[in-house]
Amino acid sequence: MPALDPDLKKAIIRMPGVEKDKLLLRLIAKDTILTERLQFELVEHSDTLEERRDLIRQFIDRTANLHQDSAGWVMMDMRTVSGYISRHLKVTKDKYGEVELMLYMLNTFYDHNAHLLQKYNSRTDKAAEYIAKRAEQVLKKVSKLDADYHIEFADEINKMLGWIHYTAPAHYARQLGLPNEWVV
Repeated sequence: MPALDPDLKKAIIRMPGVEKDKLLLRLIAKDTILTERLQFELVEHSDTLEERRDLIRQFIDRTANLHQDSAGWVMMDMRTVSGYISRHLKVTKDKYGEVELMLYMLNTFYDHNAHLLQKYNSRTDKAAEYIAKRAEQVLKKVSKLDADYHIEFADEINKMLGWIHYTAPAHYARQLGLPNEWVV
C-alpha cells in the first residue's frame, strides 16, 4: 500500500468534519474485517468474546459430524474451520481463544474421524501433513502465551499429540520434531 502524499494528508486534515466522516464510513464499509472488528470493539464493547468462541465451537462440532468419507474431505473441512478461527483472531485479537479453538478443532475432528486417519498412505498424506503442521502451530502459539495457560491446555495438547503420534501424521510429526508429550 503506497504512502499518502504529504500534500494530500494536509488537504484531508483541512476537510470539514462531516465530509471526512462520510469518506471514512465509505472506506470502512469496504473492509469487512475492519467493520466486524469495529462492531466488536465499539458496539459490543468486547463483551461477546465467549459467544463468538461458542459459535465457532458449534461450527466445529457440526462440521466434524458430517461423516466425511475420506481424509481429504476431513482436511478440507479443517481448513474451512481454520479460516473461521483466523477471522476470529483478526476481529477480536483473542490469542487465547485461537489456541483453544485450534486445539478443540484438532481433537474434535480426531474424535469423529479417527478411522479415516489411522494409517499413513497416499490417501491420507496431505491430511497427515496438514494436521502435523497445525499441531506445530498450536504448540508455538501456546508457548507464546503466559505460562499459567500452559497448565490449562496441557491435557488437550497431550490428547492431540497422542492422536498425531499414533496415526497417519506420525511421520510428519517426527519430521517437525513434535514432542510425544507436552510437559509443563
